[in-house]
Amino acid sequence: MTTLTNDLMQQLQGEPMSGIGRQLGLTPQQTSGAIAAALPLLMGALGRNASRDDGAQQLLGALQRDHAGLDMGSVLGSVMGGGGDGNDILGHIFGSRQQPAAQGLGAATGLDGDRAGSLLKMLAPLVMAYLARQASTKAGSPQALGGLLGQEHQEIRQQGGIGGGLLGAVLDQDGDGQLGLSDLMKLGGSIFGNRT
Repeated sequence: MTTLTNDLMQQLQGEPMSGIGRQLGLTPQQTSGAIAAALPLLMGALGRNASRDDGAQQLLGALQRDHAGLDMGSVLGSVMGGGGDGNDILGHIFGSRQQPAAQGLGAATGLDGDRAGSLLKMLAPLVMAYLARQASTKAGSPQALGGLLGQEHQEIRQQGGIGGGLLGAVLDQDGDGQLGLSDLMKLGGSIFGNRT
């Protein structure tokens, strides 16, 4: 089964990923690894948010109001030019955990905090444009969107790996014995080699 995260990762292959890498000064391997860790974090966090109270309703409203009809190319161009409201979007996705999210991504991938934060800011508008397209084609109600993202959140957690571990470490820091940031630092060092 192709998850939303995998589908979006496929759409970013080629020039989009190369452009992000150039913007951040990363090698193709570093870029691919960092995006592969960041996308599950963003999608999983949105899935978690959509499962709360009127979270799916609020997200659907934002998608329809601010992100509908945008193609990935134009969003990417805006992001590369420093636009795209990535910081605002991250504030909505992570709330007070925006900084731990960037730090966790940096620890897991070997990126310094500034580049990890910049990567999240670049990816957030792309994720929202992608989800707006999903909402317009197959998840046009809050219930459908919530179900789609809830399933994505479960898939990410079940797949584990660096994406699932990062999601748990950043969003579930409640002392329940789940993988923590210190474990991710060890994991990141072994997966991504030398720190950048």
